[in-house]
Amino acid sequence: MKKAIEMVHSATIGLNLRAGAVMLAVYSLVPGICLGQDGNAGIEAANSQIRSYFGAGTQLMYGVGALLGLIGAVKVFQKWNNGDPDTGKVAAAWFGSCVFLVVVTTVIESFFGIS
Repeated sequence: MKKAIEMVHSATIGLNLRAGAVMLAVYSLVPGICLGQDGNAGIEAANSQIRSYFGAGTQLMYGVGALLGLIGAVKVFQKWNNGDPDTGKVAAAWFGSCVFLVVVTTVIESFFGIS
C-alpha cells in the first residue's frame, strides 16, 4: 500500500511540474501579445468595423418596415371588409409602428453619424 501511495505521489508531482512548465511558457508570451497593438489603434479598428455594419442594418430595418406595412395593410383591409368598428384603431396602430421603425432608424443614423 505504501508503495502505491509513493507511486501516485511521484506521478502527481511530475504532472504538477509539467503543468507548471507549460503555464510558465504561456505566461512568458502574454506580455509580447499585449504589447502587439496600441490601445487607440484597437479602439479605432473596432469603431470603424462597427460603423460598417450600420449601413446594412438600416437597410434591413427599412425592409422590415416595408414588410410590416404590407402585413398591416392586409390586416386592416380584412377588418374593413368584415365591417369591424375598430378598423381605424388598427390602421393607426400599424401605421404608427411603421413610422416608429423609420424614426428609430433615422435617429440611430444621426446619433452615430452614419450617412
